[in-house]
Amino acid sequence: MLTSASVTANIPAADLDRARSFYADTLGLTPSGEMYDTLIYRTDGGTRFSVYKTEFAGQAGHTIAQLHVDDVVAEARALQEKGVALETYDMPGVEWDDGVADLGGMGKAAWFKDSEGNILCIDSGFPEG
Repeated sequence: MLTSASVTANIPAADLDRARSFYADTLGLTPSGEMYDTLIYRTDGGTRFSVYKTEFAGQAGHTIAQLHVDDVVAEARALQEKGVALETYDMPGVEWDDGVADLGGMGKAAWFKDSEGNILCIDSGFPEG
């Protein structure tokens, strides 16, 4: 039924200007468009996501978006250099090295919160197969 649909992450922000600054200054992303109270981003990888104004930002206790990167460790260190604290979680069987999780056959991942308290993840991408 929805097999030909594309999927977009929608990330809530209580303060859109603060979120815009975080995504630009910390993550290096610039909105490709803006409408109403929504910032629209397009990555060089070809995906899109939005950051929209709402009073409910930061309330999800789970990962709301994953950014698939070539080198999780390098990206994690770059985030730390910009003052981003990496999150660690109690995940049985997962080995942690300075905020980077080794997920075995699923690669590596690191979690952090954006300026709005949303949990984001950088990871190696989904395993093939």
